[in-house]
Amino acid sequence: MVTRRQFTKSTVALAFLGLNSSILGCTRKPAITPTPTTTGYGPLIPDPKGLLDLPKGFSYQVISELNDKMDDGLSVPDNADGMGCIELGSNRVALVRNHELSPKHLQNAASDIATHRTKKAYDTLNQDVALPGGTTTLVYNLDTQQIEQQYYSLVGTIRNCAGGTTPWGTWLSCEETVRLADSEIGKDHGYIFEVPVDQPGLCDPIPLVEMGRFNHEAAAVDPRTGIVYLTEDRGDGLFYRFIPHQKGKLALGGILQALVFKSLNKFDTRNWQQPNMPLSNWYEAEWVTLDNPQSPEDDLRIRGYDLGAAVFARGEGIHFGDNELYFCCTNGGGKQLGQIMRYQPSAYEGTDKEATSPGQIQLFLESSDKSLYDFGDNLTVTPQGHLLICEDQYTANPSNHLRGVSPQGAVYPFAKLRTSTELAGACFSPDGRTLFVNVYSPTKTLVITGDWKSYHSEG
Repeated sequence: MVTRRQFTKSTVALAFLGLNSSILGCTRKPAITPTPTTTGYGPLIPDPKGLLDLPKGFSYQVISELNDKMDDGLSVPDNADGMGCIELGSNRVALVRNHELSPKHLQNAASDIATHRTKKAYDTLNQDVALPGGTTTLVYNLDTQQIEQQYYSLVGTIRNCAGGTTPWGTWLSCEETVRLADSEIGKDHGYIFEVPVDQPGLCDPIPLVEMGRFNHEAAAVDPRTGIVYLTEDRGDGLFYRFIPHQKGKLALGGILQALVFKSLNKFDTRNWQQPNMPLSNWYEAEWVTLDNPQSPEDDLRIRGYDLGAAVFARGEGIHFGDNELYFCCTNGGGKQLGQIMRYQPSAYEGTDKEATSPGQIQLFLESSDKSLYDFGDNLTVTPQGHLLICEDQYTANPSNHLRGVSPQGAVYPFAKLRTSTELAGACFSPDGRTLFVNVYSPTKTLVITGDWKSYHSEG
C-alpha cells in the first residue's frame, strides 16, 4: 500500500514566513517567502488530444465518461469529484466516485437520472425522483485495464464533494451542504455516508449523524486508532476528529471534537491579515468536544470557535500516511493562494494520556505564486512519498494542474488540464503503479501510468 513518507522535523527545508506578530510586538507584515520549486518529472508535453498534458513517459486512458451506460441501466452522471481506490483482490479495484450534484442538476441530467425512482434514495425531489447526488462505483481490472462493472452505489444526497477510504474497505462520501428539509426535499443534509464495495448496486443510505452536520469536504482515517479526521469547506472552518465508540463501526456513534492550538485559543491559521502561523513551526494540539453535532442552526464551527478551536481557510482534501496526515486549505495564506497543513497524532491520540504527549500541527506549505500552486483541493500521494494535489481555481479560464509537492516542500507541475474545469479525485492503486483521476465536467475518469521512479530532485 502506498503511504505518505514520514518526515523528521529536523529535515523540513522550508523557510519561516516570519514570527508571530504578537511575539514581535508589531503588526507589519513581512514579505512572503517564495515557494520553492523542483524539476519533478520534467516538462509537460502538449497532449495532441487537447485534454491532459503529462511528462515524458506518462500516458492516460479515459475509462468512463458522462452519459456512458452503466450496468444498472443508468447513465454516468456529471460533476465527478472526490474518489477513492479500494482493493478487491485478483488485481481488481473498486473506484468509488463522488458526484457533486444538487436538485437543480436534475433539469439537465440524462433522462434516466431525471426520472430515477428508488426506495434506496436517501432523499427525493417532491417525494418522487431521487436527488442525483451520490456515488458511482467502477470495478476496474488492473491486468486487462478494463472496467468490469459500473453502477450507482449511493443516491439521493446533495453535493457529494470529497470523502476518504477506510482501512476496512469502504468509502466515506461527504455532503458539502447544510440544506435543511423544505418544500422541495424531505430530509436534512450535510452528513457523511459510508459506501461499501462488497456488493454491487445501491447501498442503504444511512447518515452518520454523530460525525456532524456541516459543510463536509474530506475524511481520512488513522488505521492505528480508527479515528476519522474531517475538513470543513468554509472560510472560517474548523478541523475535526471523530472518535468512534468502536473502531471500524462508525454507525455506532462516537465523539466529535475540534482542534485547538494549546495555549493559543481561537488561533487563526489563515495568515490573511497577519502571519500568525509561520512555516515549519510545530504547535501542540488539544481537542474540545462538541455537543449537538447535528447542528440545526449550522453553528457547529461557531460553537467550536467559542470553545477555543482554531480556524482554517477552507479545509479540503486530506490524506493520511505514516503516522501523520496532510490537508489543503484552499485559499489560505498571505496571498490567499493556498496552504497545506500537516498533523502528527499523539501516540495516545484520543485517550486521556494524550494531554502529556499531544499531537502536533504544522504549516507545511504556503503558496506565494499562483503560477506554482493555486487553490489546492483533493490530494493523494505518489509512490515516492510526494503529495499530488488537484488545483481548483475559481476563474473564467482556469489553468488547473496536478501539482506535486516533494517531502521538502518544493512544488512542481505533474499534469495540466487543457479544458476549463478541474481535476479531482486523484488516487493510486494499492500497488502504486496506477493513478486514477477525474475530470470534473463533463465527467471523465482517467487512468494514468508511467515511470514513477523517474522523478528528478534538481530545482
